[in-house]
Amino acid sequence: MGIVVFIIYWLGWHFGIYKLLLKAGVSKNKAIIPIYNTWEVVQLCGIKKYWFWIQFIPVLGQFVTLWISIIFVMHFKKVNIIQHTLTVLVPFIYLPYLGTAASTKWFGLDALSHYHKPATREWVDAAVFAVVAATLIRTFLFEAYVIPTESMEKTLLVNDFLFVDKVTYGARIPQTPLSFPFVHNTMPGAITTPSYLKWVQLDYTRLPKISEIKRNDVVVFNFPAGDTIINLAEFGSKIPYYDVLRSPEFGGDREKLTNQFPLLVHPIDKTDNYIKRCVGIPGDLIQIKKSQLWVNNQLAGFPANAQTEYIVVTDGTLIPDDYVQNNIGINIAEGSADFQSVEGRLNTYKINMTPSAASELKKLKMVKSVDFYEENTVGLTFPNDVVHFPWTIDNFGSIRIPKAGDIIQLNDSTIELYRRLICTYENNKLEKMNGQYILNGTVAKTYSVKQNYYWMMGDNRHRSQDSRFWGFVPETHIVGRAALIWFSYMNSIRWNRIFNTIK
Repeated sequence: MGIVVFIIYWLGWHFGIYKLLLKAGVSKNKAIIPIYNTWEVVQLCGIKKYWFWIQFIPVLGQFVTLWISIIFVMHFKKVNIIQHTLTVLVPFIYLPYLGTAASTKWFGLDALSHYHKPATREWVDAAVFAVVAATLIRTFLFEAYVIPTESMEKTLLVNDFLFVDKVTYGARIPQTPLSFPFVHNTMPGAITTPSYLKWVQLDYTRLPKISEIKRNDVVVFNFPAGDTIINLAEFGSKIPYYDVLRSPEFGGDREKLTNQFPLLVHPIDKTDNYIKRCVGIPGDLIQIKKSQLWVNNQLAGFPANAQTEYIVVTDGTLIPDDYVQNNIGINIAEGSADFQSVEGRLNTYKINMTPSAASELKKLKMVKSVDFYEENTVGLTFPNDVVHFPWTIDNFGSIRIPKAGDIIQLNDSTIELYRRLICTYENNKLEKMNGQYILNGTVAKTYSVKQNYYWMMGDNRHRSQDSRFWGFVPETHIVGRAALIWFSYMNSIRWNRIFNTIK
């Protein structure tokens, strides 16, 4: 539903701008070109040209486009608050109406000359209104997001610009409402300075949803293990606080870590945004066996563009560079970590690639075998209890995803699976005294789960920090569904990715 809203919004806005540009005397071939047509608007309205380029900045750019739209209709003498509200909230109706109405006339730079407010004041009012209106859109309808890492390749690439649909799963009411606009949790240019104040904290509330999260949806969510971070640029969510706390250097000593590093505790809605594929929904049984995902005892396989590492053995003949480039999609000339010789093993390579690329590789005469690579990560995976759960990222589980209403057992063999769920996500006090578990001051042998949880994994299976490392994602942390790629670049614009839906 969210993607439908976005497409209608964008197409209606574009058609309205096109018709209005024609009224302003711009030729059809210039007025029809998406993005470029705002260049024509900027020139017609006497806006500084750098504002055109600011539109390409994620998040901030969408606010600027709305502000440019308001300035544009002001030059048709549409200057009151109602007209500006319609321009921002329902441009797919209002702008086409203006563009096709015979009474709509272009007045140009003299449009505001007869009004009692100076033109500069009108521009300031328009900017303030655009910020407020765009904030509402960003909070309740859809939000821009840019892919920062390779954890979802090749489904999503670094510098893919997305729209995240917040309507389908139900938009959250902001829990931390006092926040600097345009940014998520840090100030621009100061990545260790929070962009919000915790003076006001609201209870978790979500608007009515259209649909539940479905298995294999690509989901944006607040990083569950990112509530507490080491507030240094080289740490943050890249090296989670809890991983450092469990390291041999600190051995769980919170006081020692606190004395050595500056810490920052984020509210739920201000932890870093992550994007992964939801492979397990509430009640599912998840298991990974020899790098392959099983859901409810059935092989789930890989998404079409997912990547994982394979061990490839050849007869000694080199795999042609052009084949690696064109069929596997790896530029080995750049020394890619996705194509490496295995040290100590003759004619053996570790290659990170899609299942289809692996199938193609098997057809080559010089290739003797292609097998999944299994990484030894015992002790690094959730729930960090090697005695009871000696799992790795490639041999994991089985584990049941908690569902609201589930009754879970509280004992030494299960407690690490659910400790964070009980204490952090559902705000209970849990202690162990004299061999018994004390829940909120009362001896307890079971616990009733209050909300739904999900299991998230990156499509780039050996390049993803996901639920295998930090466990369940609570429904309170869900931001929205990744819906559409609206822009993409790496060295140049990747035209073949623009306006692709995300599957």
